Amino acid sequence: MSEAASARDRLTADRAAGLGLGPLEPMLRAWLPAQRWFAGKGRAIGRLRTISAAELLPPGSAAGLLHLLLDVDGDCYQLLLGVRPSPLPPALAPALIGRAEQGPYAGLAVYEGLGDPRLASLLLERLRSPGTLGPLRFDRDPGAVIPEAPTPRPLSGEQTNSSLIYGDSYILKIFRRVGPGVNPDLELPRALAAAGCARVPAPVAWYEAELPGSEPLTLGVLQPYLRGSDDGWQLALHRLRTGADFTAEAHALGRATAEVHSALAGALPTVALGPEQTARLAAGMTARLAATAREVPALRPYEAGLRGAFDALAASRGTGVSAQRIHGDLHLGQTLRTADGSWALIDFEGEPARPLADRRRPEPAVRDIAGILRSFDYAARSHRPFAPAWADDCRAAFCEGYARTTGRDPREDPVLLRAYETDKAVYEARYESRHRPDWLHVPMAAIRRLSEPQRPPSHRTQLPAPGSPTLHPKPPRRPLA
Repeated sequence: MSEAASARDRLTADRAAGLGLGPLEPMLRAWLPAQRWFAGKGRAIGRLRTISAAELLPPGSAAGLLHLLLDVDGDCYQLLLGVRPSPLPPALAPALIGRAEQGPYAGLAVYEGLGDPRLASLLLERLRSPGTLGPLRFDRDPGAVIPEAPTPRPLSGEQTNSSLIYGDSYILKIFRRVGPGVNPDLELPRALAAAGCARVPAPVAWYEAELPGSEPLTLGVLQPYLRGSDDGWQLALHRLRTGADFTAEAHALGRATAEVHSALAGALPTVALGPEQTARLAAGMTARLAATAREVPALRPYEAGLRGAFDALAASRGTGVSAQRIHGDLHLGQTLRTADGSWALIDFEGEPARPLADRRRPEPAVRDIAGILRSFDYAARSHRPFAPAWADDCRAAFCEGYARTTGRDPREDPVLLRAYETDKAVYEARYESRHRPDWLHVPMAAIRRLSEPQRPPSHRTQLPAPGSPTLHPKPPRRPLA
């Protein structure tokens, strides 16, 4: 960065440091609860204050870009606001948040900045030229070649974050609710890239906030955009609609998941779970069940049966179970079948509702496996008529593919697998009850099944010979977004 640019950034940061919310506060109080990524839907905002402010581009005759970190009732949110003279161009009119009547932006329109191509291009330019601006630090892989300002467009259909696609080359994920510490969606893909695992796009640039008395907060990650890829969830639904087999893809996805788990176990610390850790794990699952049963009345008749899965886990004493870094929120919607027919895993953030420290703890890899197995069930139950055999065959194929790579079939530890599937189904019931009541029947079907007494498995899985065709074709469901 040039000396002139550094001086300009210092002036911009000094000006932004004096900005409070002021006249922006009422409009943000009204706007925030309507955003898909805002976790406080349905509740009035209490505390709303500025943690940090930085003008990435001061407003003038054209648009300015204001970066804010806000404390909203104890949660930290990242906003990127456009500021420009009124009226907004027609293409930006839907992004309007409000018009400032006083303060440094008096008379200007304030809007969601990510939909403005000029402002979105500026964000990429910051990532191309590492440096700092106020509390913000921009960094990149020194070996990466980032082209100049390819045309940006927002990625639609997201909930917990926002993403921009630049041309067909890169995708920038912008985390909305952030916290101190390295986000796993930066940490784990970088570790996998260093380990030579090609199943996950490697970060090429990122930016963070450095606040007094806090670890840096990961704010955004730029990765290669896998052009021509098929979303695993949409691909599964298409196969269901057309009555086509999906077991070969499920088998290959099992192998890809196993490769990622093996690479993570080699790159980052693993721990062995003893009786005390296993008991705490089961106790946490039991507590989540009790809390969900209080919130979801339909769950209550099955609570005792479901608790049996967690009691069995506690009684197992944790023999032979290891914990490692995992994806943490794996389902078909977090997978891509790339243009060359291979599988990639994406979105390593983990469940955004969980505290960041929890998401960075080692866990049994079977948690990811249970997420994918539940996702096959979701897909099958989204089909009319319900296609249980399709789900069963995909589940078996995935486990066999996983075992082909690691030598360990997840079904050979039915107590651990059942506990994690049950915990996932309980989570799904709470999610659907809150956000999509019309989908509640999907996890409830699994809950009824998982609450029944479990018979011991009647056979041990026999793995097919390498290269042999797998399993039985059956007609073909959706994961949690």
